Amino acid sequence: MVAKQKILWIDDEIDSFKAQIIFLQKNNFDVLTATNAHDALDILKDELVDLILLDEIMPGLRGLEALMEIKKIRPHIPVVMVTKSEEEDVMNEAIGKNISGYLIKPVSNAQLLSTVKQHIQKPKLFEEQTRKSYFESFRELSQKIDYANDPEEWIEIYKEITYWDLQTQSAGSREMDQFIEEQKDNANIAFSNFIEKNYLDWIENEDSRPLMSQVILKEKLFPYLKDDEPVVLILIDNFRYDHWLTVSSLVSKYFKIKEQTLFYSILPTTTQYSRNAIFSGLMPAEIKRLFPDYWFDDEEDEHKNLFEKELLEKNLTRHGIKTDFFFRKIFNNSFAEKVNKEINEIKNSKLSVIIYNFIDILSHKQTSDTTLKELASDEKSYRSITHSWFSTSPINTMLQQLAENKIKVFITTDHGSIRIKKPIKVVGYKETSTNIRYKQGKALTLENPKDERNIFLIDKPQKAVLPQPHPSSKYIFAKNDYFFVYPNNYNDYVKKFRNSFQHGGISMEEMLIPFISLIPKEL
Repeated sequence: MVAKQKILWIDDEIDSFKAQIIFLQKNNFDVLTATNAHDALDILKDELVDLILLDEIMPGLRGLEALMEIKKIRPHIPVVMVTKSEEEDVMNEAIGKNISGYLIKPVSNAQLLSTVKQHIQKPKLFEEQTRKSYFESFRELSQKIDYANDPEEWIEIYKEITYWDLQTQSAGSREMDQFIEEQKDNANIAFSNFIEKNYLDWIENEDSRPLMSQVILKEKLFPYLKDDEPVVLILIDNFRYDHWLTVSSLVSKYFKIKEQTLFYSILPTTTQYSRNAIFSGLMPAEIKRLFPDYWFDDEEDEHKNLFEKELLEKNLTRHGIKTDFFFRKIFNNSFAEKVNKEINEIKNSKLSVIIYNFIDILSHKQTSDTTLKELASDEKSYRSITHSWFSTSPINTMLQQLAENKIKVFITTDHGSIRIKKPIKVVGYKETSTNIRYKQGKALTLENPKDERNIFLIDKPQKAVLPQPHPSSKYIFAKNDYFFVYPNNYNDYVKKFRNSFQHGGISMEEMLIPFISLIPKEL
C-alpha cells in the first residue's frame, strides 16, 4: 500500500479550515496541524512532510520569520503561504525568501487541491503526462523522419527530438530515455544519408544551399554592423543546440531572446574547418588558395586555427565593412576574468568577438581522463556539466555586464559533438589525419566492406571545396555514432574512445548548430 503524502498546515486559526482539511483527507492526503510556528518546528524535527501551508500573520513568529527557521530544518520542502494579506511588499518578501507558492484567503477547495498537487504530485503527474504526450507524438515524428527531404524539415525534426530529450530528462523517465535514444539513432541514420545525398549539391549550388558556416556571419551578423551601436559575438566552441537550451534560462535573466536559428556546419565538423569557414566566409580550399599562410593541412604539425582574427578582418573588408574590432580567445578562467575587465574597450568597439573553448576542451579531455569520462558519460551529464560551467564561469559575468551596458549579443558555435559507440576499422598511410570522426589521406580503406554504408566518401575533395594535400587524397566521414579506429591496438583505442563525445563527422548533434540573437532586457 502506497503511503499517503503528508501536509503540515500552520495557522493560528486552524479550526476555521476544518472543511478544507477533511477535503484534503478525502483526496488521500494526511494533514498535520499547528497553531504557531514553534509547535510546527517541533513537528518538523520528527516528521517528514511533503508540503507546508504557512499563515503569515500569527502570534509569536510571523510566517516569513518562521520560513527562515523551517528552511534551516527542511530546506527542500516546498512552502506555500496562505494569508489574508494582499500587500505587494509582503508578496515580494515571500517570493524573495524562496516561497514556493502564494494563496490569498479565503481559499476554495479547488484552489487548494490544485496548489497541493502542483507542489507534491507535480513530478509524478509531469512524468505521466510527458510519457503520454511523447508516445502520442512518436508515430508522427517517426513518419517525419522517414519522409524528410529538406534541410528545414531536418532542423524541425532535430528541434522536436531535442525537446523530448530535455522533457524526458526533467521527467526522469527511464522508459522514455530508451525510446528517445532509439528514435534519435534512427533519425541520425536517415539524416546522415540525407547529407550524403545532398551535401555536394549544396556546395556547388547556392540556390539549394541551407544556411551554412561560410555564410552565417554575412547573413546574421554583418547587417547589424551598419549601425553605430556596439555588437558582441560570443562563439562557444563545441556548443550543441541542447546545451544552448540548457543554459538559455541563465541568459534570459539579462536578455530577451530575439531569434534562435539553427544552421548547418560544413564538413568536417571540426574547429579547423568549420570555425575558419565561419570567420573567413570561405570554404577551406578557398582559404588555402587565397591565404596560404593562414591554412595548415591535417598532416602539418602547426596549430590549425591561429588566424581567425585575420580571416575575419579579410571577410569584413570583402563585404565593405571597415572597422577595428576587439578579439579575444579564452582557454581558462583567469584570462576570461581579465577580459571581463576590458568591458570599456568592448563598449567602445563596433564589433567584439570572444571565443570560449571550455566545452571543446572538456570533450577532448574525456578520452584521457577517466573521471571526466564518467562525469560526462551521457547526454544528460554532459548538459549538466555545461550548465554548471556556464552558471559559475566568467562568461556569465560577461553577459551580465553586456546587458547592463545595453549591448546586443550574438551567441553561436562552430560545431557540436556526438557520443560515439560503434567502431569502424580503417587503414591508411601514416600521413592520414588523426581525427576519429573523419579521415583525410591517401589510399583509405575499410577492413570490412559492409561498413561502407556507415561512411560518406568524398573521393574528389574539390567538389566539396576541401583542400587536397596530395592528388590521391580523399575524405571519409563517419555517420551517426560510428568512429574510425586503426587495426593496431584496436581494443585499446575502442575502450579509450567509446562513449566519449567527439566531432568531425555527420550527425544532427554535430551539424545542426545554434545562432542566437539577444537584446538586453532594458532596450
